[in-house]
Amino acid sequence: MNTGSRNMWDSWASSVPALVHSTTLEPCRDLAAAATRLAQAALADQYMVYEAAGGVWHFAAGSAMDLTAHPATLTARAAGRTWTSPTDDRPLTVFSDALSALSSAHGAHDGGRPFYGWAAFELAHLLHADPAATGDGPLLHALIPSVEVTLTGDRTVVRAVDEAWLRKVADLLAEPATRQLPPDETTPDVTERIIAAGTAAYGGAVSRTVEDIRAGLLEKAVVSRKVPLPAGPPVDFPATYLAGRRANTPARSYLLDLGGYRAAGFSPETVLEVGENGRVSTQPLAGTRARGTDPAENERLRTELLTDPKEIHEHAVSVRLAWDEMAAVCEPGSVAVEEFMTVRPRGSVQHLASRLTGRLRPDAGPWDAFASLFPAITATGVSKSSALQALARHEEGPRGLYGGAVFRGSTGGALDAALVLRTLINEGNETWLRAGAGVTAQSSPEREIEETCEKLRSVAPHLRYATG
Repeated sequence: MNTGSRNMWDSWASSVPALVHSTTLEPCRDLAAAATRLAQAALADQYMVYEAAGGVWHFAAGSAMDLTAHPATLTARAAGRTWTSPTDDRPLTVFSDALSALSSAHGAHDGGRPFYGWAAFELAHLLHADPAATGDGPLLHALIPSVEVTLTGDRTVVRAVDEAWLRKVADLLAEPATRQLPPDETTPDVTERIIAAGTAAYGGAVSRTVEDIRAGLLEKAVVSRKVPLPAGPPVDFPATYLAGRRANTPARSYLLDLGGYRAAGFSPETVLEVGENGRVSTQPLAGTRARGTDPAENERLRTELLTDPKEIHEHAVSVRLAWDEMAAVCEPGSVAVEEFMTVRPRGSVQHLASRLTGRLRPDAGPWDAFASLFPAITATGVSKSSALQALARHEEGPRGLYGGAVFRGSTGGALDAALVLRTLINEGNETWLRAGAGVTAQSSPEREIEETCEKLRSVAPHLRYATG
């Protein structure tokens, strides 16, 4: 980072107020409902609910302190001012530089200054494939919140830039919960009509991808299809999130209105998890079967999943590449497979799952690990660059948030990034679902279509709509 850029980001970081006020409240009985209620209160024009590991929920809100990276520029806001810097097609590097300045200004004590954000899938083209395919849309966005609420089973901790924010949150949480979920009007017939949209075109994309694989252009691609929702009535995102979370078993979940996107999602896996001690892990899931209400049928499908050559091959190649990506940023000899090919329930489906861990090299930080592992191999394919090129050929339009990441991090060095799958998304006047399947040389269009439908059933039956 040159001196001019450093001075710019130091100026921005020093304009961001610290979370110097805090209070500890009684625990909430229903953490998901409490976090959703904070989101519904419209405390600010940007917010995120992020369900982390171990039953910890975070809510963050604010308006005017953020970072937004496009391919060519990074824009920062704070204290009514705006700073803009060119990125030279390295938006993640400049984004990381700005957050490093925030770390210098706010330190790493007590976990450091938190930030919340997302990374669009198209960032992958700059990192791994063809920069010309990136487009000109936003690639990264981070909110530096004015208030953060951490909810656990034994307490509620509120940190804020001033006493007024503490009072707002405390008063809100003290109010009795009176708002009920809108009625469930998504009948099974309606759900199946939603998830069946575009299946014929998707089957053609799968067939063309199989041809590419058999021609030796790549080994695997995760081809997805977009499922637009009708224009009206509008979807109630908080209500959908709460209803969907009751029915899902995600690795992470999130509800956000941030940087131009609204989303409610139930992520089956993390892209990466980095601790302040430098421990890094990733959790590839690949290989899928349906999961329903019949235990015997679930067990039959579980056994089928564990013995299906196509699914085992798909999973093994994903773990192999994840190992290579971890090794690129970790100390030699530190990468290990702590879990291999177990079966994890994730809402309406069950997946083959593995976990790889390692320790970052002294000269590597969390964003170096993010650059190596993003986007998740289970949302792209093998090789990653060849798969990205195939997706550009066979998918219609950019993915945007889908297949990217939603994250929470801190200036103390921690970064927790969830893969954006099983997610309801809105941008502008359009709201949609999206699902994909791993395509290999053994794939059939019929089975991959069925797999996308199985995954869409994690979200589509739980859609709730605004009333009144």
